[in-house]
Amino acid sequence: MRRHTHLDDAELRGLIASGEVTLAGHARHKIYGSLGCPAGKRTMARVNRVFFASEDEAVAAGFRPCSACMKERYREWKARQLFGVPAVHLLAA
Repeated sequence: MRRHTHLDDAELRGLIASGEVTLAGHARHKIYGSLGCPAGKRTMARVNRVFFASEDEAVAAGFRPCSACMKERYREWKARQLFGVPAVHLLAA
């Protein structure tokens, strides 16, 4: 996890271009999503923004998927929180 406050703009662009950063997150709310998510860009101050190399890294850090830009991942996460099962099992029932 990389904090936006520890990166200058040129360094961040380089990390994105090289694929070392693929997702962004809100540090306080523990939500991660795509780099282009309108909800994240609209509501997130630089001090709260963090970046991840992968979804596995974000999940390992305790973050959940964004409901705006990662709808399917969010539904799966929500189903696990509520029922302890993947969403596909709920549809089959």
